Amino acid sequence: MADLLVLQHPGLVPYRRGLDLQEQARERVLDGGPDELLLLEHEPVYTRGRRTKPEELPMGEAWYRAQGIELCDADRGGAVTYHGPGQLVGYPIMRIDSVREYVATMERAIIAALGDEGIEAEVREGLTGVWAPKGKIASIGVRVKGGVSMHGFAINVDNDLQPFEWVVPCGMQSAQMSSVCKETGRRENIARFRETMADRFCEAFGRERRDAQLERFVVSMAR
Repeated sequence: MADLLVLQHPGLVPYRRGLDLQEQARERVLDGGPDELLLLEHEPVYTRGRRTKPEELPMGEAWYRAQGIELCDADRGGAVTYHGPGQLVGYPIMRIDSVREYVATMERAIIAALGDEGIEAEVREGLTGVWAPKGKIASIGVRVKGGVSMHGFAINVDNDLQPFEWVVPCGMQSAQMSSVCKETGRRENIARFRETMADRFCEAFGRERRDAQLERFVVSMAR
């Protein structure tokens, strides 16, 4: 039987709340619980990874905050990126051995989910993330702490892409960003795409999917 992966669906949360949820999930995993996958959306925020340079946010912090976008530092790899409503963010809290294989498997899962939407996506040599015909559609930034992964991926579904134009996204000058909506020309139901991504993620990693509420029910019945 495949190892269990418990899915959490916190909804729309501030970035710092997302960090708290990751830490709580990590403690459960370290205590012997099953690996978890948090699938959520964030309120508007720029997150600065460890490789972010000041010039990648050329407007200055006060200007970004005036647009209603928070700025937060993130202890993950990568440079600056944007999160906002309509973007699906995934935080896998998993025991892993090889970071390289873990990221590659994540990319395959994202490509498969986008393929279900009729989008021919790909990875590009030497770069992390996933590209669609009209631009970069998914970003990945991870950190492994005590053998357990944190942070993860962000897939543009039907979010506003303009905030990406106000920074140097992922440290790439003149990078074009895309979304499921931009690629297909139709409005997308992020809840539906979230389900597709959850299934493809479990498939790629060979995991048995379990909804968090169902998991709590099973645990309570066993007591």
